[in-house]
Amino acid sequence: MIFGNLKQLNEFKYLDEAIKECFHYASEHDLLHYEKGSHPIDGDRLFVNIVEYTTTTPENRFWEAHRDYLDLHLMLNGCEQIDLNFIDNMEQKEFVPKDDFLPLEGEPNSHVVLRDGDFLICYPNDGHRTAVAVNEPQAIKKAIFKIRIQ
Repeated sequence: MIFGNLKQLNEFKYLDEAIKECFHYASEHDLLHYEKGSHPIDGDRLFVNIVEYTTTTPENRFWEAHRDYLDLHLMLNGCEQIDLNFIDNMEQKEFVPKDDFLPLEGEPNSHVVLRDGDFLICYPNDGHRTAVAVNEPQAIKKAIFKIRIQ
């Protein structure tokens, strides 16, 4: 996993070109005003999901990981905690190929807090539980870029 902020992109020159493409797309498009839902960028190789929800307690959320896509979470508005652990430290349930969804169970070994402009890149070994409230529930808007793994 990689955690950073858009203001620090010059420190991430080593990232894969497809990830850099997401940052370029975000700089060229007003994602904050995009409608909720999935927006194509380059077919199933690269697209962005715009989500809006209210953060909640960890007990109301679920753990997940992905095999076919990297997730690049980019906070557009609000504050959200994302709990993290490596999938090898967790109980892995049955993978759902059509949804690229690996359900997990376990406890966090870390977390990040995303605020406006912060991003988190999750790789296939990175279990994550999103939408966890920081202090109290809050409405957020976030872009989740989905980058197909070659």
